[in-house]
Amino acid sequence: MADCQNLFRSYLAKISIDSEKEKKMKTSRDKLRDRIRDWFKKNQPDYKPCFYVQGSTKMKSVIKTKDDICDLDDGVYFFQTPTHEPETLQDWVRQAVDGYTSKPAQHRKKCIRTIFAGDYEIDHPVYYKDVDTDEYQIAIKGEDWRDDDPKGMISWFIKKKKQDTRIVNAVMYLKAWCDFKRHKMPSGLTMTILASNTLDKIVLNDRDDITLRDILSEIKKTLDSEFKCIVPVKPGDDLFEDYDQTREDNFKTALKEFLDDANKALREENQFKASKLWQKHLGDRFPDGEDKKQESALKTTIVTGAARSNPWCND
Repeated sequence: MADCQNLFRSYLAKISIDSEKEKKMKTSRDKLRDRIRDWFKKNQPDYKPCFYVQGSTKMKSVIKTKDDICDLDDGVYFFQTPTHEPETLQDWVRQAVDGYTSKPAQHRKKCIRTIFAGDYEIDHPVYYKDVDTDEYQIAIKGEDWRDDDPKGMISWFIKKKKQDTRIVNAVMYLKAWCDFKRHKMPSGLTMTILASNTLDKIVLNDRDDITLRDILSEIKKTLDSEFKCIVPVKPGDDLFEDYDQTREDNFKTALKEFLDDANKALREENQFKASKLWQKHLGDRFPDGEDKKQESALKTTIVTGAARSNPWCND
């Protein structure tokens, strides 16, 4: 049975952010923070912005897309109850960062996006902390403030990582899969939650190819039973709520096809042939394997799938 662990680690390096890009992103983050602070000091001195890096950057699971683009979420926080509409505060942040790059800042539904063309993007979601409830609210364009807890999401994922640090690589592979396929595939947050939830049901393998197959299998079982992905912190919404039947069916089909080929790849004795099966779903950044037959002592594990962390539970 072909062992593709070395290929997966090479692929992981290709989808990870290199130190040079990471350094540039941090510099841009700091300069944008300075612009936002200065703008509010001059134009809205009653509002004092604070900042918190969140999302995949904080989770250490950020990837480079197949277009070599990555993103950074830098939350803008106000520790007072605003007297202005959510969209107004968003627009103030937009005014503050606009003009820093050659492309105009984008006013999106949940954030202000600054685009560094062909390189990376920095998103600024806007929050305030409710002084009465001590809870966070996010600004939504054209809507009211809404419960949201990005720090709680980070804490939840850190606990999952403590269960098994190997989940981080698996999340990155799944996010890269969705990026390669596109066509309205699930968000990175969705795949992070779906993958992390499997830790309560299966034991991850030392080999990334086996672990990825096992996680895909468990996700498929879960979604075949009930097509939901509930955010584990506030607002506790279902990330699949807005999917129509076509989008749901397309994702389920892509998931089944990936799982089927993952099983074939693990049973394949030739590493080159196995790598071609993985490339169908992960793209050409996944390297070619050696064109020779391999033997493995993991035949039983490969055929039967993951050991269950709760072996007496029903499938």
